[in-house]
Amino acid sequence: MNGLHAMMHRLHNTDLGILFLRIALGVVFLHAGYLKVSDMTPVLAGFGSLGIPVWLSYVVAYAELVAGVALLLGIFVRYFGIVLAVIMFVAAVKVHFANGFGLQGSGYEYTFVLFFGSLAMVTFGSGKYSLAALLRKK
Repeated sequence: MNGLHAMMHRLHNTDLGILFLRIALGVVFLHAGYLKVSDMTPVLAGFGSLGIPVWLSYVVAYAELVAGVALLLGIFVRYFGIVLAVIMFVAAVKVHFANGFGLQGSGYEYTFVLFFGSLAMVTFGSGKYSLAALLRKK
Protein backbone atom coordinates (compact mmCIF):
# COMPACT_ATOMS: atom_id res chain seq x y z
CA MET A 1 0.00 0.00 0.00
CA ASN A 2 2.88 2.37 0.75
CA GLY A 3 4.26 1.83 -2.76
CA LEU A 4 0.92 2.70 -4.34
CA HIS A 5 0.64 5.81 -2.19
CA ALA A 6 4.15 6.93 -3.16
CA MET A 7 3.41 6.34 -6.85
CA MET A 8 0.22 8.43 -6.61
CA HIS A 9 2.23 11.31 -5.18
CA ARG A 10 4.76 11.07 -8.02
CA LEU A 11 1.91 11.24 -10.53
CA HIS A 12 0.57 14.47 -9.00
CA ASN A 13 0.55 17.09 -11.77
CA THR A 14 -2.20 19.69 -11.59
CA ASP A 15 -1.34 21.15 -14.99
CA LEU A 16 -1.65 17.75 -16.64
CA GLY A 17 -5.08 17.35 -15.01
CA ILE A 18 -6.09 20.74 -16.42
CA LEU A 19 -4.88 19.66 -19.86
CA PHE A 20 -6.94 16.46 -19.67
CA LEU A 21 -10.06 18.42 -18.69
CA ARG A 22 -9.44 21.00 -21.43
CA ILE A 23 -9.10 18.24 -24.03
CA ALA A 24 -12.29 16.47 -22.90
CA LEU A 25 -14.36 19.66 -22.84
CA GLY A 26 -12.76 21.00 -26.01
CA VAL A 27 -13.58 17.90 -28.02
CA VAL A 28 -17.16 17.76 -26.72
CA PHE A 29 -17.89 21.44 -27.42
CA LEU A 30 -16.08 21.42 -30.77
CA HIS A 31 -18.17 18.44 -31.85
CA ALA A 32 -21.45 19.95 -30.56
CA GLY A 33 -20.72 23.27 -32.24
CA TYR A 34 -19.73 21.60 -35.50
CA LEU A 35 -22.94 19.56 -35.58
CA LYS A 36 -25.02 22.69 -34.99
CA VAL A 37 -23.18 24.83 -37.55
CA SER A 38 -23.24 22.10 -40.21
CA ASP A 39 -27.05 21.87 -40.09
CA MET A 40 -28.75 24.82 -38.41
CA THR A 41 -32.28 23.81 -39.43
CA PRO A 42 -33.08 21.62 -36.38
CA VAL A 43 -31.19 24.03 -34.11
CA LEU A 44 -33.28 26.98 -35.31
CA ALA A 45 -36.48 24.97 -34.84
CA GLY A 46 -35.42 23.82 -31.38
CA PHE A 47 -34.56 27.29 -30.15
CA GLY A 48 -37.77 28.69 -31.63
CA SER A 49 -39.89 26.04 -29.91
CA LEU A 50 -38.34 26.99 -26.57
CA GLY A 51 -39.19 30.64 -26.99
CA ILE A 52 -35.52 31.58 -27.28
CA PRO A 53 -34.77 34.18 -29.96
CA VAL A 54 -33.67 32.29 -33.06
CA TRP A 55 -30.62 34.53 -33.61
CA LEU A 56 -29.20 33.14 -30.35
CA SER A 57 -28.96 29.71 -31.97
CA TYR A 58 -26.18 31.09 -34.19
CA VAL A 59 -24.44 32.62 -31.18
CA VAL A 60 -24.58 29.31 -29.29
CA ALA A 61 -23.49 27.19 -32.26
CA TYR A 62 -20.48 29.34 -33.10
CA ALA A 63 -19.62 29.91 -29.43
CA GLU A 64 -19.44 26.14 -28.86
CA LEU A 65 -17.38 25.65 -32.01
CA VAL A 66 -14.88 28.42 -31.29
CA ALA A 67 -14.74 27.64 -27.58
CA GLY A 68 -13.94 24.00 -28.36
CA VAL A 69 -10.95 25.07 -30.44
CA ALA A 70 -9.87 27.60 -27.81
CA LEU A 71 -10.02 24.98 -25.05
CA LEU A 72 -7.98 22.53 -27.10
CA LEU A 73 -5.35 25.19 -27.77
CA GLY A 74 -5.51 26.60 -24.27
CA ILE A 75 -6.29 30.23 -25.10
CA PHE A 76 -8.96 32.50 -23.58
CA VAL A 77 -10.00 29.52 -21.47
CA ARG A 78 -11.48 31.52 -18.60
CA TYR A 79 -13.59 33.69 -20.89
CA PHE A 80 -14.91 30.76 -22.88
CA GLY A 81 -15.49 28.86 -19.65
CA ILE A 82 -17.93 31.57 -18.58
CA VAL A 83 -19.68 31.55 -21.96
CA LEU A 84 -19.99 27.76 -21.99
CA ALA A 85 -21.20 27.64 -18.38
CA VAL A 86 -23.99 30.08 -19.25
CA ILE A 87 -24.94 28.04 -22.34
CA MET A 88 -25.01 24.80 -20.32
CA PHE A 89 -27.01 26.38 -17.50
CA VAL A 90 -29.67 27.61 -19.94
CA ALA A 91 -29.71 24.23 -21.71
CA ALA A 92 -30.15 22.42 -18.40
CA VAL A 93 -32.96 24.69 -17.20
CA LYS A 94 -34.84 25.23 -20.48
CA VAL A 95 -34.46 21.76 -22.02
CA HIS A 96 -33.35 19.02 -19.65
CA PHE A 97 -34.35 19.84 -16.06
CA ALA A 98 -37.98 18.79 -16.43
CA ASN A 99 -36.77 15.31 -17.46
CA GLY A 100 -34.95 14.67 -14.18
CA PHE A 101 -31.28 13.93 -13.69
CA GLY A 102 -30.66 10.78 -15.72
CA LEU A 103 -29.04 11.01 -19.12
CA GLN A 104 -31.15 8.15 -20.49
CA GLY A 105 -34.35 10.16 -20.08
CA SER A 106 -32.79 13.28 -21.64
CA GLY A 107 -32.20 14.67 -18.16
CA TYR A 108 -29.69 17.27 -17.12
CA GLU A 109 -26.84 14.91 -16.16
CA TYR A 110 -24.72 15.71 -19.25
CA THR A 111 -25.26 19.47 -19.07
CA PHE A 112 -24.56 19.31 -15.32
CA VAL A 113 -21.10 17.83 -15.97
CA LEU A 114 -20.36 20.27 -18.80
CA PHE A 115 -21.55 23.21 -16.67
CA PHE A 116 -19.23 22.37 -13.79
CA GLY A 117 -16.37 21.44 -16.13
CA SER A 118 -16.74 24.86 -17.74
CA LEU A 119 -16.69 26.52 -14.32
CA ALA A 120 -13.55 24.54 -13.51
CA MET A 121 -11.93 26.10 -16.57
CA VAL A 122 -12.85 29.53 -15.23
CA THR A 123 -11.11 28.78 -11.94
CA PHE A 124 -8.10 26.86 -13.30
CA GLY A 125 -7.34 28.82 -16.43
CA SER A 126 -5.38 27.23 -19.26
CA GLY A 127 -2.58 25.68 -17.20
CA LYS A 128 1.07 25.13 -18.04
CA TYR A 129 0.50 22.98 -21.13
CA SER A 130 -1.25 25.55 -23.30
CA LEU A 131 -0.71 28.05 -26.05
CA ALA A 132 -1.40 30.84 -23.54
CA ALA A 133 1.47 29.66 -21.33
CA LEU A 134 3.75 29.44 -24.34
CA LEU A 135 2.84 32.97 -25.41
CA ARG A 136 3.37 34.30 -21.86
CA LYS A 137 6.96 33.04 -21.98
CA LYS A 138 7.73 35.12 -25.08
